[in-house]
Amino acid sequence: MKEIKASKITAAVIELVKRANFSLRIDVLSALRKAYISERNKRVKKLLKAIVDNAALAAKESLAICQDTGMPVVFVEVGQDLKIIGDLKKAINQGIQEGYKKYSLRNSIVVNPLLRGGAGFSPGVIHLDLVMGNKIKITLLPKGFGCENKSQLKMFEPTAKIEEIKEFIVAAVKNAGCDACPPYVVGVGVGGTADYASILAKKALLKKFTAYRLPLTAIGKLEKSLLFAINKLNIGPMGLGGKTTALAVNILTYPTHIAGLPVSVNISCHALRSATIIL
Repeated sequence: MKEIKASKITAAVIELVKRANFSLRIDVLSALRKAYISERNKRVKKLLKAIVDNAALAAKESLAICQDTGMPVVFVEVGQDLKIIGDLKKAINQGIQEGYKKYSLRNSIVVNPLLRGGAGFSPGVIHLDLVMGNKIKITLLPKGFGCENKSQLKMFEPTAKIEEIKEFIVAAVKNAGCDACPPYVVGVGVGGTADYASILAKKALLKKFTAYRLPLTAIGKLEKSLLFAINKLNIGPMGLGGKTTALAVNILTYPTHIAGLPVSVNISCHALRSATIIL
């Protein structure tokens, strides 16, 4: 059985903190550039250029893409044939703590959500999955709360029509308006339970953007249809209108109970940051 020390996991998370906060994902950056090229509104085009230039400067100078360096959300896939020497969760949170401090990122975490008080760098929110193999895959998603606060969950009747679900998703983006720094990436989770649909919606943000290829799957058709409807809202970058309110709509599904149909929406701002490492 393969073994890995917790200290190695901590070092990997420190590296992920740097990569996720300083370098925008290639697919996100490509989508922003495409939006810039296709935009005809001069004021909006200028703003999109500023967003793209900011990402380039952040990567070049090792600076945070956004001052809100988010709530660190960590998705971990642990191979069942891997033995971890030490405390996995402690190792991850130590990596977050050390990484955020090392790279002078904002300390945004209040330990007591009700009493509030002084802010710190950790802990993060950790989601663990057991998978086949002898490796560990760690993905860090720093989630800013301007967009996290716009999350929506609805427990539909199992007889709900697709159009009802689409209306709910589009309405969630309309409700966000310009408050969460569009253009957005819209993550949607369908199925499971209320809590699991919400995890799926956030996990959907990790899906790489891909061009719609024919023939489209049912989910692909729904993603494309939703993106078209959302972009017709004319909210646009930072609320200035234009062609691009959302860069992408990503949907993940999971089996659910015969009596329910949970649907969750998790919105990301244009600075959708994530990084992955496999050990």
